[in-house]
Amino acid sequence: MNMLPSNSVRFDVNELIRAITHSTGYDRINCAMTPAQWEVLGTYLQPFALASGQMLIEQGSNDRTLYLIESGSLSVHVEDEHGQMKLAIVGPGSVVGEGAFFSRLPRNASVVGTGACKLWCMTPLRFREMATRQPAVALELAVGLGAVLAKRMSSKLKQIAVT
Repeated sequence: MNMLPSNSVRFDVNELIRAITHSTGYDRINCAMTPAQWEVLGTYLQPFALASGQMLIEQGSNDRTLYLIESGSLSVHVEDEHGQMKLAIVGPGSVVGEGAFFSRLPRNASVVGTGACKLWCMTPLRFREMATRQPAVALELAVGLGAVLAKRMSSKLKQIAVT
């Protein structure tokens, strides 16, 4: 993955928080955190920019990084054994990568920026560190991610977005 340097784009965790709390998307991440807890979460996230057409996740890869979407939208593509493509679009306030993050299985879809995006990522190592130092924040994030996963799995159209 070739990410643009975060210093080329202005990043502020408050913009991510605003995107999440104001999102009306079906699969938005919904965490019951205080502003202080959101700030703590932000210290465990790495911001970066993704260009239009740039691949974020490749189907079949073993990466387990989690991505929260501040702005822009991502196209999720799944190619089945017959070469047919399925598509879902994921936008601000939501997340991609939660499937592999929890399952430790290879990515089941590819994810590409449909335009310029601001994203925040968290590796499993950073999550474990947060769980040790800030267990209430880690638990709330895990519950929020679990809810996204459950919502997506309950919808045939949104199952594709589980990456």
